[in-house]
Amino acid sequence: MCNETTVNLYNEDCIEVLKRIKNESVDLILTDPPYNLGNFMRDRQTNLKKMRNNFFGGAGWDDLEYEHWKDNMDSFFCEAERVLRKKGSLIMFMSLMKIETIVKIATKYNFYYKTTGIWHKKNPMPRNMNLHFVNSTEGWIYFVSKGKTGTFNNNGKVIHDFLESSVIKGSEKKYGLHPTQKPELLFEHFVRILTNSNDTVLDPFMGSGTAGVVSKRLNRNFIGCEVSTDYFKFAVKRIKDVDQTNLLLDLTDDY
Repeated sequence: MCNETTVNLYNEDCIEVLKRIKNESVDLILTDPPYNLGNFMRDRQTNLKKMRNNFFGGAGWDDLEYEHWKDNMDSFFCEAERVLRKKGSLIMFMSLMKIETIVKIATKYNFYYKTTGIWHKKNPMPRNMNLHFVNSTEGWIYFVSKGKTGTFNNNGKVIHDFLESSVIKGSEKKYGLHPTQKPELLFEHFVRILTNSNDTVLDPFMGSGTAGVVSKRLNRNFIGCEVSTDYFKFAVKRIKDVDQTNLLLDLTDDY
C-alpha cells in the first residue's frame, strides 16, 4: 500500500511561498510559467483572439516589460536553487524565443543545463493556417540543481527529448480551461522519470493544477502556487477529485 502523501496549495505569489519552504526539501520543480509574450502577440498578424475567448495575451499576466519579467525569473531561480535538494531536477516549459535568457539566469544559480526539448502538439489550433506555418511546438528546458545528474528512471529505455501528444482531452476541461493548460499525460512523463514514490513535486506557477493532479495520482507529495484566485479554485477542485487508481499510460510507451 502507498504511503499517504501531502498536498499543499497556496493562492499567493510563488516567490513569497518559496521563501517559506525548507532548504533542499523538493525533488522536482515542474512548471509552466508565463512566457511573457502577451505584448508581442497583440502586435502580430493573428486571429487567435477571435478563435479563443481566453487568449493568454489578453489575460493580463503575460504582458510584463522584458526587464521586469527577467527580474522575476531571476528571483524565482534564486529561491528554486535553495529549495531543491542536491541533484534535484527542474523542468520548465518556455517559449523558444526566451530559452537563452532562462539558461543564463539558471546557470547563475548553480543549475546545470541538461537539454532543451520539444513538445509537439498533434492537433494544434490551426490559427493563420492560410498565412504561414501552424505553430505546433513548445519548448521545455531540463536542469539539475547543484549537480550534473539526478533521478532518471528510464528503465533501460532510450528516452528522446522530443515529446508528442494531443492537447488536453475533454475530460481535463471538466472544471474549466486555463488558456495554456498542458495535458496530464505530458506532465506525468516527467514525474515518472524524474521522481520516485513519496518524493515532493513543486509547481510555482500552478495554473489549472495539472502538476498537482499527476503528482497526487502517482503518490508524490505536491506543493502548488497560483496567484489567480479563479484558476486557484479551479486547480483545487481538480486535485481534490483525483482518483489515485486511475493511472495514465506513460508517454514513453508511444516510442
